[in-house]
Amino acid sequence: VQLQASGGGLVQPGGSLRLSCAASGSTLGQYAIGWFRQAPGKQREGVACISSADGSATYADSVKGRFTISRDNDKNTMYLQMNSLKTEDTAVYFCVADGRRLCIIDSALWYHHWGQGTQVTVSS
Repeated sequence: VQLQASGGGLVQPGGSLRLSCAASGSTLGQYAIGWFRQAPGKQREGVACISSADGSATYADSVKGRFTISRDNDKNTMYLQMNSLKTEDTAVYFCVADGRRLCIIDSALWYHHWGQGTQVTVSS
């Protein structure tokens, strides 16, 4: 599966953005999917994911209650709705997918398919 992320940009603290990730070459519904991010000088970290086995979502503590991950199987696209954005959310965001049905956010190595990344900058 090939992934194409979009929707990043510049937003003020407290604002919202919705990232999209369009999939091609395969049906996204059969994959565990997620979002990772990498800030300058920091390690890549998992943000959120959805297991394909039961549709359950997992979130990093730092974004819980502010971010929502979802997928639209008809459009073969996944989304990350980000609300109440903070300056520390500034990073390049990557969409990911893996053929195993379980998703995790503890390891980037779990995912075999990566989108190209989209920059999110939260600044006043």
